[in-house]
Amino acid sequence: MAPQTAEFKKAVADSRKLKAKPTDTELLELYGLFKQGTQDPPFDQTKAPGMFEIKEKAKRGAWEKLVKDGVTPADAQKKYVALVMSLKAKHGYTP
Repeated sequence: MAPQTAEFKKAVADSRKLKAKPTDTELLELYGLFKQGTQDPPFDQTKAPGMFEIKEKAKRGAWEKLVKDGVTPADAQKKYVALVMSLKAKHGYTP
């Protein structure tokens, strides 16, 4: 598990307080960045989803793209924080 910054932990909590649900694309991006940012479990230790697990395949694909692009856990955490900040501005936020 990668160490998590205080900003990342706050962004994770803030992402749950958005006033409107993000789009599916935004949710996939959040998921991929979160998984790469935490490395829990590491990508190479996860089991590929089954053929009919469409939602899980999409989530894994978002994470796999980050891994292939060489995004480090620290970079993923920074991108996650920036994404949550933009989502707070777009969808509203309840502190």
